[in-house]
Amino acid sequence: MLADEQCQPLSGPEHKLNDSAAQVLLAQLPGWSVDDQGRLQRRFSFDNFVTALAFTNRLGEIAEAQGHHPDLELGWGYVVVNLSTHDVGGLSRNDFIVAARINSLSG
Repeated sequence: MLADEQCQPLSGPEHKLNDSAAQVLLAQLPGWSVDDQGRLQRRFSFDNFVTALAFTNRLGEIAEAQGHHPDLELGWGYVVVNLSTHDVGGLSRNDFIVAARINSLSG
């Protein structure tokens, strides 16, 4: 299960997932999609800013523990998470691991 895995240090294009491998992993992540820039993305909705901020802080703890940090957009009642692995030039398994761990926060 992806959420049970640990991110590994990755560098170089050999770690970039091809489209079919990414689609197999994406099927395990309800609510996530790959955007037109090739990033793994999900929008989370909340009842207010305070709840969205608390979620962002818990998400940040996951990112720090895994050493893999998403780009975030936080606003009133929402958080948008974008994941990609800059060091490989696209999506890596680490993106899917962090996404799975983030999904566990939302129940």
